[in-house]
Amino acid sequence: MPSPVSADRPAAQPPGRGSVEALITQARRLKGDVDAVRRDTRSDGTDPEERWQRALYDLAAHQLDDLDAHLAQLRDGPSPAEPGGPSAGSAGERTAPAGTPSGSLLSRVGSAEWNLLTDEATWSGELYQILGLDPARPALTLDELPSLVLEEDRPKLTAMVTDCLVDAKPIDGEFRVVRPDASVRTVHMMGEPVLGADGGTTSMWAVLRDVSELRRSQRTVCETRDSLHRHRRQEQTEHRIAAELQEAVLPPWRGSLRLPHQGPAALDLAAHRLPAAAPTLIGGDWYDALELSDGQTLLTVGDLTGQGVAVASGMAMLLGAVRGMALSGAEPGHLLTLLNQLLDTTVQPALGSAVCCRYQPQDRTLVWAQAGHPAPLLYRDGTGRPLSAPDGVLLGASSGSVYGQSVVPLHPGDLLLLYTDGLMPGHDRTAAADRLLGLAPRFDAARTAQDCVRTIVEEFGGAGREDDACVLVAKVTA
Repeated sequence: MPSPVSADRPAAQPPGRGSVEALITQARRLKGDVDAVRRDTRSDGTDPEERWQRALYDLAAHQLDDLDAHLAQLRDGPSPAEPGGPSAGSAGERTAPAGTPSGSLLSRVGSAEWNLLTDEATWSGELYQILGLDPARPALTLDELPSLVLEEDRPKLTAMVTDCLVDAKPIDGEFRVVRPDASVRTVHMMGEPVLGADGGTTSMWAVLRDVSELRRSQRTVCETRDSLHRHRRQEQTEHRIAAELQEAVLPPWRGSLRLPHQGPAALDLAAHRLPAAAPTLIGGDWYDALELSDGQTLLTVGDLTGQGVAVASGMAMLLGAVRGMALSGAEPGHLLTLLNQLLDTTVQPALGSAVCCRYQPQDRTLVWAQAGHPAPLLYRDGTGRPLSAPDGVLLGASSGSVYGQSVVPLHPGDLLLLYTDGLMPGHDRTAAADRLLGLAPRFDAARTAQDCVRTIVEEFGGAGREDDACVLVAKVTA
């Protein structure tokens, strides 16, 4: 890389305009494409991945701006010397064209030459502008230059200059300078020694570029990338905790389950959780069957709105409360009233829905209540219908709400299906109920509750659910 300012070397001629113009056209077209994609990447600043993408686009656009200006300089060649200034073959003072904005490339690239024989220094006008110095002042010598440099970067500059002057090594490095207005700028310096006839170093020339904005863009990319990585690690940790909590709370049924003390003349039970299409989404759905001390059976399904570890934790709290209240003898309607009061007193507001049933095996009677939840479906003799729902609003929606309950007599062979909202995309309750009721002939032909659950999984397993869903099947045995 020959010195553009040494008197004993001819100035480099610009390359053919046609080839450079083609490169400029390509660079500008690419910048236009980047700008278009960047505009489409709209972010409100809350999503770490979008912030990182936006920072990368900004960095690419910044670099393409510089490339465009570099190619324009290459096409146009060196600026002519100012009238009254040094000759075109020297490193004389050269200023940016009138009207050049302070942030443009021309105002961010300057040149300098230090003559070791005369101890004279010549700077371009742009270098004065970069360093924030008065162009009327004499250019700083190599010994004076470190006075502008940030103290911790001075050894780096000294080492680069020493290697250049003593070992004839090219200069290529960065350091930070403190301008008179106390602002700090990052400068990238590239240069070479100029050798005399005897092979000794007679001078050193350099091109200095203000890369502060570029480095700021790169730091933004690094910071947003690190933020994205932290966010993803946090999401992975929360997902693992939520999944472990969900697995610990929900009964791990893998087939039909008979409660321990009822024997063959009570209920054939089976349940299943259908996960969301996105495996990272853990919701607050639950199912449960619990044999009570009086011989009755508690059947319940529910859903706490939202996703993540906080929702899974809230679901575990609600399910524990349901079990405790049921064991204390609370009827379904009163149980949901107490559950609503519990949600009303929690620190973080939450909404949920639930169905709570008590089955009395002595007379095959079902007592049930609901809180803003789809009614259980009753299948009998090859047909199905939803049970008529008693009054009940969403849990946590209204303080002091009271929940009604209904009593339904069941027959041997009847099948009861409890389910949560997430079976269908968009939580379409009507569509979900219609499809479940359409399975009545297949349920009638099924031998066990587990066969019915398997049928539901086959029907809804690939439905692209946005949320978890739970189903609980209870078949009255003869």
